Amino acid sequence: MNIIGISGLEHSVPFKKRELPNLSSRHYRIAQGFDSAAALVTRQGIRAAAAEERFTGDKATGAFPVNAIQYCLEAAQLEPESIDFVAHGFSYEPYRDLYEQEEFLNKQFIEVYSPEAQLDSLRRHLPAWDWDKKLIPVAHHLAHAASAFYLSGFDESLVLVSDGMGEMHSATVAIGKGDQIQTIDQLPGLHSLGILYGVFTLYLGFYMGLDEYKVMGLAPYGNPRRHFAKVMGLVQLKDGGTYTIPILSQNCTLQEKETYGGTLRALADMFGPAREPDSEINQEHMDIAAALQAALQASLMHVLLYFKNQTHQSNLCMAGGVALNCSANGVIHRSRMFKRVFVQPAAGDDGTALGAALYVQRLQDPVSIRESMTVPLWGPEYDDEAISRVLRDRQDCQKYFFRSFDELAEEVARRLAKGQIVGWFQGRMEFGPRALGSRSILADPRDPNMRNRINALVKKREEFRPFAPAVVAEAASHYFDVREGEESTYAHMLFVTQVRKDFQNQLPAITHVDGSARVQTVARKEQPRFWRILDAFAGVTEMPILLNTSFNVRGQPIVRTPAEAVDTFLTAQLNALVMGNHLILPLNGPTDAALGYGNQVTA
Repeated sequence: MNIIGISGLEHSVPFKKRELPNLSSRHYRIAQGFDSAAALVTRQGIRAAAAEERFTGDKATGAFPVNAIQYCLEAAQLEPESIDFVAHGFSYEPYRDLYEQEEFLNKQFIEVYSPEAQLDSLRRHLPAWDWDKKLIPVAHHLAHAASAFYLSGFDESLVLVSDGMGEMHSATVAIGKGDQIQTIDQLPGLHSLGILYGVFTLYLGFYMGLDEYKVMGLAPYGNPRRHFAKVMGLVQLKDGGTYTIPILSQNCTLQEKETYGGTLRALADMFGPAREPDSEINQEHMDIAAALQAALQASLMHVLLYFKNQTHQSNLCMAGGVALNCSANGVIHRSRMFKRVFVQPAAGDDGTALGAALYVQRLQDPVSIRESMTVPLWGPEYDDEAISRVLRDRQDCQKYFFRSFDELAEEVARRLAKGQIVGWFQGRMEFGPRALGSRSILADPRDPNMRNRINALVKKREEFRPFAPAVVAEAASHYFDVREGEESTYAHMLFVTQVRKDFQNQLPAITHVDGSARVQTVARKEQPRFWRILDAFAGVTEMPILLNTSFNVRGQPIVRTPAEAVDTFLTAQLNALVMGNHLILPLNGPTDAALGYGNQVTA
């Protein structure tokens, strides 16, 4: 049985722009249905998955994922008629009556959320398919839960889904057991930790629903104690592991509800005027971010402690946008409340495409293979021949081919050790927001100037934002506060932990201001080429660690194709680019004779 899962709501932003035409670009980000993606699940497991942004270049797009769907079919060599079901990670039909009570909401339901609206998109983009019989809507939080539990490898687990909101809920607590996911409690969308964090993100001058990770990165620079009481006072913790957030109700008009204008005014009354976008970030902003992060962590621990005691579950799965908060994940893991913790790497809405497909598969084909996730390498890949075809027509760079990948790795390791910044393009593209060693920019973590160099010159981003280390799994516990036997927990770059004190000064480019790092462990079996470059770097420096950040520039999704990789390599002014067994250098760099590559040079 072949099932395509999709996420996104194509009409969401166009509808809001038409009905409320005078809002800012930041306000149009306050909507449902971004991060559209497609995933293909068969009896053989997950065959392909990719976000639509990687094909269109529109970061976090909610456009119908027609390109991602077509990629999934091509990757598995399937024709459209071979697809049995299409699972969508939203199901608004059970709430139709609530939307019909107000004119704007009724219009929004009909044009954006209804099954008819989804069928309209499907018919327009892929008219040859029999959509009426194949489309299965899946409740948003159920899709999130399935994406985590079914890939966790756990026989049973507590499951926490927390995000801005799904159809009507902002948090869901469930128990996964075998092939079943049973919801045991839900919190309404009106009391959303994800939305509260997002409104503070807006208040701090960033984009809600897009830049929350910036606030998380800013928080360690602040003093959480200064404003913790005020921020925590906004979240009223209740018996039974729940909470309410009354400040999110302070929006009366339609425009206030669509922009959180009332909530923002209340925050300004409490903390002073909101920061203007692109203006200076001062200590007050840092202290507010620190207090917000602490309040989020306290609230999540309140929920988990209660339901841990109620259910006696020893494992935890998490998904939803809040589960991308790596600092909070680290606090939960370090609490040792749960024996094992698994966070779905595509924890945002792109992951609901995968979760919806997995859920429908369990309903329709319960004997299908259940696999534990390793590294989510389910995107497009390009072999050396395909890369050569792209490079053949490029006259704006030097091109070399290495017959031995080991020799290439050693050459790149030497370059990295000399301070060069290298684009790294290998194998299948990662699914989810993290670059995990297939579409990465790599650099020396020992260089005290490296973080500022990459932030200012390459990524063109805020100087306070940290970079993550990638480390060979077998050495992770030596350099970081990672327990032996738990290395796989950190494979997806989703948990913050401490750099061991002996190495904080030796690893300044990846050690955050509070001594922490968002660690990625790399297993040789799962990522042999990425592991090899780390090992080669250790051969030069005795340090099997590299700075690893996503292969893109500001405002651009992570690169997908070799052509995009070369263009970004030149735009970002990287020192070198590695694609497959190819080494690409700037046109004005050293000549091949000076490099001494001999017969490894290609025309």
